[in-house]
Amino acid sequence: MKLMKGVFSVLAVLASFSLFASSEEEEFNAAEHAIHHALDAHEIHIADALTIPLPIILWTDNGLVTFMSSEFHHDDTGHHIVEKNGMSFVKSHEKIYQLEAGATHVEIEDGHPTNAKKITTDFSITKNVVTMFLVAILLLLIFTRSAKNYKKHNTLVPKGIAKWTEPGVVFVQDIAKENIEKDKFAKFVPYLLTLFFFIFFGNLLGLIPFISNPNMTGSISITILLATIAFVIQMLNSRKTYWLHIVDPLGNSMPFFAKLPLYLILLPIEIAGIFIKPIALFIRLFANITAGHIIVVSLISIIFVNESVGWAALSVPMTLFISVLELLVALLQAYIFTMLAAMYIGSATESAHH
Repeated sequence: MKLMKGVFSVLAVLASFSLFASSEEEEFNAAEHAIHHALDAHEIHIADALTIPLPIILWTDNGLVTFMSSEFHHDDTGHHIVEKNGMSFVKSHEKIYQLEAGATHVEIEDGHPTNAKKITTDFSITKNVVTMFLVAILLLLIFTRSAKNYKKHNTLVPKGIAKWTEPGVVFVQDIAKENIEKDKFAKFVPYLLTLFFFIFFGNLLGLIPFISNPNMTGSISITILLATIAFVIQMLNSRKTYWLHIVDPLGNSMPFFAKLPLYLILLPIEIAGIFIKPIALFIRLFANITAGHIIVVSLISIIFVNESVGWAALSVPMTLFISVLELLVALLQAYIFTMLAAMYIGSATESAHH
């Protein structure tokens, strides 16, 4: 517990130094800083002392353009111009823009370039992409090592790291058993295990201050991808009874002509429900994880908004409390996403009941 307090205290200190530095240059904007903190980035800040540049990969009208983000000199306001292949690029609010032909400077209005177009085919390796690779590597290392422990000791009793992974595996298996029929759940356990631990590890990495709190599971593009995969698996494994329930929710409960007026209401709702479920799935994860990041930065910002260190007596303990609460949220959101995915798959694969 002391170590945990120390880690989150460092988080508060690092955030404080970062905000203090920005407040010396210009008037501090708490809302803008909190939102910027939750966004993806083209570089990684290690404890505010080391900045790791990441590759910029763009597909333009003149073909492929690649360079390192360090060529922007850490500028995110659109003022520093990078010349490549006869084209000019700027970075504003972590978006890459291409200046119009012949432009020698960028024109900024409301914080955005007006004489430049946004690069829509941006394949850059961002902070969230690096975090995804890191999560994938951690999963491979941990579970490969866990499997080797079972094979080495030739026993069902977990040894070494397997003592930590087995409770999580059993937990996810129980989720599958509770929501998917007994003769079908084993088929989906590998997917649900990958989903649960991918989200859980991503949430935990987002709580580490030394790598600039990557907000991987708070990126709406990633949560959309996770929800889309769950939706595709649900649709590919759906059975006839699932679709009959959608197109004929009333069944044989009443004559057809009596049901017709109700169908005009129920059928659109049932069809909309097919798409509303995955939408709710990705919004829930995105909103909860992003909210946690914004709340932590906002609480620290109280000190600088009021321009008094005395407010630290309130903001730092509250930040510590929210940060510890985020540990619970990291597990809870992974569980909810996995449980709902299993529930949707279970409803689509359910056999007819007589």
